[in-house]
Amino acid sequence: MAGHEHKLEIFRGLWKFKSNVQKIWGVLAFLTFVTAIEVVLGIIKPESLMASFFGMKLLNWIFIILTIVKAYYITWDFMHMRDEVKALRRVVVWTSIFLICYLVFILLQEGGYVESVYSSGYVKRDF
Repeated sequence: MAGHEHKLEIFRGLWKFKSNVQKIWGVLAFLTFVTAIEVVLGIIKPESLMASFFGMKLLNWIFIILTIVKAYYITWDFMHMRDEVKALRRVVVWTSIFLICYLVFILLQEGGYVESVYSSGYVKRDF
């Protein structure tokens, strides 16, 4: 994309920067903040987030969502997806969303099966 200026804002224009270096530091600060939230939640493990939601603890869902948010911003800003054509952005984003949902489904299915085998002591289905 020769001759094309990169956009110097994040959060859909809510946070604007004067240079690419400032934008990189801003995105790094945001990603550091999200990671710090994950680390603090992982250390503290609040009892209110240990409730089950769709077969998994609410805390685990928060970790998955925060990880997806970080992956989105890394792709959007550091891999310059914001500056690409709309069709390419959609192909990359929708493929990623489909694969993430599929992997979460596999994780829940297999995790539930393994947990039931260990808790009941016998194999329910043989592949």
